[in-house]
Amino acid sequence: MEPFIFFLKINISIDNQKMNNIKRKINILKNRKIKKGLENLFDWVKGAELVELKSCNVKEDPVRPELDIVFRRSYGRKIFGVKYKKEIFAIMCFGFTEQVPTTVKELDLMTRDAYLKSAQRDQNIGKIAIAYTVWSKKKGGGKLIVKEVFKMIKKSNHLNRLITLSPLTDMAKNFHLHNGAIQLQVNEETQNFEYKI
Repeated sequence: MEPFIFFLKINISIDNQKMNNIKRKINILKNRKIKKGLENLFDWVKGAELVELKSCNVKEDPVRPELDIVFRRSYGRKIFGVKYKKEIFAIMCFGFTEQVPTTVKELDLMTRDAYLKSAQRDQNIGKIAIAYTVWSKKKGGGKLIVKEVFKMIKKSNHLNRLITLSPLTDMAKNFHLHNGAIQLQVNEETQNFEYKI
């Protein structure tokens, strides 16, 4: 082999090694940057807290925008949000009942009944928390609010079940199953999922 060609092969080999090292270092730096970016993206989750809200923008509700604030706050029904630095990132609305409703009309009647019964007893409204709508304003908010509400109900001294009154959509089904619920029943207009307490 001629010395010049041998020299070129050695240089090309060395250059390929250098190039592979440079590519490897670039990939390591990219991965660190992506990982750091993901950590920053979900930093808000660590400092978020569950709060009861007096109001919310019902037009943002993708599930039941037709239900006004009066409905959401009457007869012991409540609105909860995940709050971080004075900003709400996810919202979930509840009614408290003694039975599992299959329609919004049943939810209305059952929450009224539980509320009126509670006035005669210990002021604790219903034993079942019925989540009838949930929406997220930031990635990860929906999952976080389910987790926080689950913890709140578990600590409660009178609530023993967390059940949804969800629309008949695959999105609702996938969301609740992915977050650990089981499908309780499929109704004519809705479906119910239960998060085991």
